[in-house]
Amino acid sequence: MRDIWSEQRKLEIWLQIELLASEALVAEGLVPRKDFEQMSAKAAFSLERAKELERTLNHDVIAFTTNVAENIKSDASRWLHFGLTSSDIVDTAFAVQMVESADILIEDVKALRKVIAAKAKEHQFTPMIGRSHGIHAEPTTFGMKMALMHDEFGRALERLVQARKRVAVGKLSGAVGTSAHLSPKIEAFVCKKLGLKPVAISTQVIQRDIHAEFIQTLALVAASIERWATEFRHLQRTEVLEAEEFFAKGQKGSSAMPHKRNPITGERLTGLARVIRGNSVAALENVALWHERDISHSSVERVIFPDSCTLLDYMLVTLSKLTEGLIVYPENMKRNLGLSLGMWNSQTVLLALIKKGLTREQSYDLVQRNAMKTWQAKHAGQSDADFKVQLLSDPDVAKLLSKAELDKLCSLDFHFKQVKAKFKKLGL
Repeated sequence: MRDIWSEQRKLEIWLQIELLASEALVAEGLVPRKDFEQMSAKAAFSLERAKELERTLNHDVIAFTTNVAENIKSDASRWLHFGLTSSDIVDTAFAVQMVESADILIEDVKALRKVIAAKAKEHQFTPMIGRSHGIHAEPTTFGMKMALMHDEFGRALERLVQARKRVAVGKLSGAVGTSAHLSPKIEAFVCKKLGLKPVAISTQVIQRDIHAEFIQTLALVAASIERWATEFRHLQRTEVLEAEEFFAKGQKGSSAMPHKRNPITGERLTGLARVIRGNSVAALENVALWHERDISHSSVERVIFPDSCTLLDYMLVTLSKLTEGLIVYPENMKRNLGLSLGMWNSQTVLLALIKKGLTREQSYDLVQRNAMKTWQAKHAGQSDADFKVQLLSDPDVAKLLSKAELDKLCSLDFHFKQVKAKFKKLGL
């Protein structure tokens, strides 16, 4: 990814575009074939020389074309950059860089989803408590949690594919986009050779809402990474410890406390997501340019695009490693599941009582009353601190639900009967 955004690679694409434009002009009958052959044989650049020229010229594209002309060393160089403006080269090359970056990111997401899928299938029926507001809710499985992650990154994949398609546009339409000096055929020829489409219409530049959408997509993928990094961090808390980042032999967690095993990878990913999110704001601010263009966007893009693409590449690969190496603790999940004393069956019982003829309000009050008794018994250290025990001892419940019915209702099997179907629906 760093190579794609290197100065060397950028100038390589610039030269490719310049020569393709000249080749198209040969077909148009404007540039003599002999001149083009001389150009293409000798056209080259030196990054060091281009930078040296730029220090005097204070214009990167002119420095580049001057350097290439120096290497051509003949009158044929007069056809270099013929009819073009700087942004024809810069924006079209920029599109190539975004497409190449998107290709890497798409492969990253595909690799990540394979890792997630393996984890989901491994723990399809590993029971754990689900939480809402951080509080015990109803049982789920760790596999269901991972299946959710797999589905989310499926959407990330779709967005990246769409973003790649959106940015794969180039332009060689001149100083204000009117194609006054070059036929649109030239633009079409060059774009096709580069795997791009000509943008429908432009000014001197391709409109920056396209580029902003690309960065917004990266930020959204980064937000998904942050969401799962945060989830794994919570699961590693000492009082939870249902899953934990791999801790290598010889690794140290704290300069002061030798016992520490911290979720540093998840924390790193959380922080880096903020960087890409900040870059997405800068990309939005690049959309509003003066008239047919100004260059207020240019300096910003030189930072946010290489940084965002490189960061997201790193983040996706890192999340894949984190997920693959994640240590899962089923026994701790079972232990934590028991902390709420079976009260995760409250909705199941609520609905069963409604089916028996109670109103929702009557059923809710009856179930909540027994749940509160269970909490009180727990805090008092009583042996009957169990939701089902409380329900069985309540005559208003007992006359409607038998012990056999409650045993069937208050089971994990009741909650997991659709898990296989959900996995099948996701293709897992």
